[in-house]
Amino acid sequence: MGPHLSKVTEALKIRVLVVEGDDDVAEARVRHLRRQGYSATSVSTGEEALRAHQHADLVVLDLDLPDIDGLEVCRSIRGEGDKPIISISARDTELDRVLALQAGADDCVVASCGAHEMTARIEALLRRTYARSEPTRSISVGPLHIDGKTREVRLHGRPVNLTAKEFELLHILASGPENVISRKELMDRVWDTSWADSSRTIDTHVSSLRAKLGASTWIVTIRGVGYRMGHG
Repeated sequence: MGPHLSKVTEALKIRVLVVEGDDDVAEARVRHLRRQGYSATSVSTGEEALRAHQHADLVVLDLDLPDIDGLEVCRSIRGEGDKPIISISARDTELDRVLALQAGADDCVVASCGAHEMTARIEALLRRTYARSEPTRSISVGPLHIDGKTREVRLHGRPVNLTAKEFELLHILASGPENVISRKELMDRVWDTSWADSSRTIDTHVSSLRAKLGASTWIVTIRGVGYRMGHG
């Protein structure tokens, strides 16, 4: 853990809730997170998670739970606030990632994700969550209005419910509608990482954004380069 994140976790006493049905996996995750300076606890069911998350600052949520559909648990947690959620899916498919993101997760990893990658993703998410940034400006692109202060998005006057990462991605693209933003720059600015193999996360968020905006033409893919803002 970098010195900045060490200070953040120490000052804020960041509490991570691990929701995992497999006791051995849960114990290993909790042990590793505690070694990294986090206050980590675990629960094994969705019902327990719906109670325990109120006492956590970040949730690592395995979607394969013994009692309640993990996506429903994710929606319920997201419905109660904007705390960071990292979901864990048994399958590494675009559909699974899209469903998790649409349910409110900020990031989605596969179950085989190693402990160090998990820690890196948590750190990146916390940097974005606790970063102090200037209020962003509001932008309108045709019937699409993006309010940088309230972080609300409206299309034809109707609200569009976006996750934190979806909002940041959309706002960056809309800030320079004529500019093509490279995948590397998007990873740096939205996810605070430059991992090449993590760029598929962008594809998943772009797919989710297009679905929520109701048209693929809102975000234009520039093959081999990146993306730019389009029109619905």
